Amino acid sequence: MRVHFIAIGGSAMHNLAIALHQKGDNVTGSDDVIFEPSKSRLERHGLLPITFGWYPDTITEDIDAIILGMHAKEDNPELLKAQALGITIYSYPEFLYEQSKDKTRVVIGGSHGKTTITSMILHVLHYHDRSVDYMVGAQLEGFDTMVHITDTNDFMVLEGDEYLSSPIDRRPKFHLYRPNIALLSGIAWDHINVFPTFENYVEQFQIFVDSIVRGGSINYNEEDAEVLQVVTNSENQIRKIPYTTPAYRVENGETLLMTPEGEMPIAIFGAHNLSNLAGAKWVCQHMGIDEDEFYEAIASFSGASKRLEKIAENEQTVVYKDFAHSPSKVAATTKAVKEQYSKKELVACLELHTYSSLNTEFLQQYAGALDAADEAVVFYSPAALEIKQLAPISAADISAAFGREDVIVYTDPVAFKKYLETKEFTNTALLLMSSGNYGGLDFDQVKELL
Repeated sequence: MRVHFIAIGGSAMHNLAIALHQKGDNVTGSDDVIFEPSKSRLERHGLLPITFGWYPDTITEDIDAIILGMHAKEDNPELLKAQALGITIYSYPEFLYEQSKDKTRVVIGGSHGKTTITSMILHVLHYHDRSVDYMVGAQLEGFDTMVHITDTNDFMVLEGDEYLSSPIDRRPKFHLYRPNIALLSGIAWDHINVFPTFENYVEQFQIFVDSIVRGGSINYNEEDAEVLQVVTNSENQIRKIPYTTPAYRVENGETLLMTPEGEMPIAIFGAHNLSNLAGAKWVCQHMGIDEDEFYEAIASFSGASKRLEKIAENEQTVVYKDFAHSPSKVAATTKAVKEQYSKKELVACLELHTYSSLNTEFLQQYAGALDAADEAVVFYSPAALEIKQLAPISAADISAAFGREDVIVYTDPVAFKKYLETKEFTNTALLLMSSGNYGGLDFDQVKELL
């Protein structure tokens, strides 16, 4: 099969390209700019475009399929040429469904937790040498790529993102997978540039639940009021299986999970991660992993990349970075670190980076999100506001939104870095939350601050 990727450099796109190349397909691609680590990984597999840009002459009738990335625009010259030639054009999720339509599809959805839950499931299956196809939104220890596709595996595990499929397909990705086994972890308003009201956002999860194949199943977090309502109101003829946060306790900075065999130490921590674990256990059981096997494997799970990832530690200080940016995830992550390190001062730093987080109307959703921190720091770039054509934000706006008069606000990356360099981190837990990099912060250099 000959497949061409328009906008091959994206995180998901380049992983799919590598997966198809490893499967034996003839893969080509184009992009106008490609950043690391995508660039090096594509080059290593001989898939990096010779020159960057869009070249419609490369689109020929012998191409079997075009896969269109979100980075491309509707008027992309290669896309227009493919449309003129009548070549089959897939969005990323459409193609994944096409590759898995004869398999049992396991889809993990939710505003937060879906990457971690998918990672937990894959870790457990890998631990027990169970081979499955998969797509996950983070690089996992022991896995070469974030996407794996074969012609032989019975299952495909998919992280179900609610964001749009492609520039010419405005449906959320997880509407296209039609799961046999599904999970819904939580619903908290996000992506307001696409879903302008909370009701419109919740509707996408209703459609997801209704898309589960008849006779399939959904495991759902019944502690989340919106999830509970969406699942119980669905008239889809599926099995509905609730889960809750399991019992646990923290002792001397170690989380002990209560199991039928007694207390078990685990590497992850925080109520939200324990809830994720409970959901992952149910899904693994649907896939043939019994409870004892699950606990044996999950004990060694240390987390997905950028999800409460420990990047430095000494006798006095511990530093974590996390992808958290939505209000609910920021609150859960901050609370989790404080609970785990209750005897340390928690310094929580948050970068407002996404369209939603920089919108003055949505900003109010962050009320109380940093309450668990002893010292709260918020960073944002005024340049990002200009690029996204959003109204200016002041330090007073940040303070009012978070409900903390003592919140420290930085808008200059140099000043923020100087704060980290001069701060005394004795007996401290430092938490760096962002889907960006604080205007160019080298996280490896943070280790040198201790």
